[in-house]
Amino acid sequence: MLVKHRRDFMVGGALGALCGLSPSLLLAQRKTLPTEKPPIELITSDTQRAIDRGLAYLARRQIRTGNQKGAFGTGGYAGGVAVSGLSGLAFMCGGNPPGQGLYGKNVNLCVSFILRNCRETGYIAVSSGGHDNMYGHGFATLFLAEVYGMSHDKEVGKKLRKAVKLISDCQNSHGGWRYQPRKSDADLSITICQIMGLRAARDAGVNVSDEVREKCISYVKKSQNTDGGFRYQISGGGSTFPLTAAGLVSLYSAGIYDGPEIEKGLKHLMRYLPGKGSTGSYYFYGHYYAVQAMWHAGGKYWDQWYPAIRNDLLKKQHADGSWTDSSVGQEFGTAMACIILQMPNNYLPIFSP
Repeated sequence: MLVKHRRDFMVGGALGALCGLSPSLLLAQRKTLPTEKPPIELITSDTQRAIDRGLAYLARRQIRTGNQKGAFGTGGYAGGVAVSGLSGLAFMCGGNPPGQGLYGKNVNLCVSFILRNCRETGYIAVSSGGHDNMYGHGFATLFLAEVYGMSHDKEVGKKLRKAVKLISDCQNSHGGWRYQPRKSDADLSITICQIMGLRAARDAGVNVSDEVREKCISYVKKSQNTDGGFRYQISGGGSTFPLTAAGLVSLYSAGIYDGPEIEKGLKHLMRYLPGKGSTGSYYFYGHYYAVQAMWHAGGKYWDQWYPAIRNDLLKKQHADGSWTDSSVGQEFGTAMACIILQMPNNYLPIFSP
């Protein structure tokens, strides 16, 4: 494995091309092998057309009036903060900071919708309750952190700090999180959402305590099975594709870039190389994390993984530009697919070295 020295979410770093640093400076921090292709070769013309169609679909689906302005539906997951945050990230991955670029106004609509659904407690959720729970809170926190790092907007910063405090206060004794914003049991799937939000917030200059970080790492490590894969809860269970991908990204985000946990996890994840093995349920959720894991791993892992998932996604796109997730819906599937396909751009700080 090519060892990478990625930044710890407690250490902070360059905020990326969209924050005033040139892409060349940002990419220079990421070690590559001579065989690794540059973004211009990975994002082929067919891929860029698919991305363009996907982003255009999301823009058409975004609500422009009423209480749901900025969301992507009036109910269910599409009407919640998770899909709005992920869609905002998808637009930003294409080089559209808040208020700038072709979809800058769409990003602003996402920001406004999420800010309207930030409660005094710090919890980010639609008033009707919705389906998001702490998944939505984690994705929304991640999105606000990326926006704050680029804009330094005071209102965004204020709401972001409250969101981070809520995450920190709700961490249980083992280091994880569960569905509701309170100390309870925990699972790896929701825990990774909080870890990503915390790391992005720290990168943007928001304080996150060492104690929270150390407990995160402990929880994730205890979630790994002997086969290298990761399970849903530390109490036991089998390894799965999405949880293995999420577990690896958790470790990378917490500052663990090499070692036996990483090596075994990557080998296990390679069993699910697109076109090679069945990933089971949660296709888009799993591949959202898997492409990040392989991007961090770099070298042979990245060389094999990105072209495989790229080609698989191109075959799955619908005529209207969307991708469908059978559990959550087209807006979610489309946002995730666009984020995955745009990974080589390396425009967002959370995906950077």
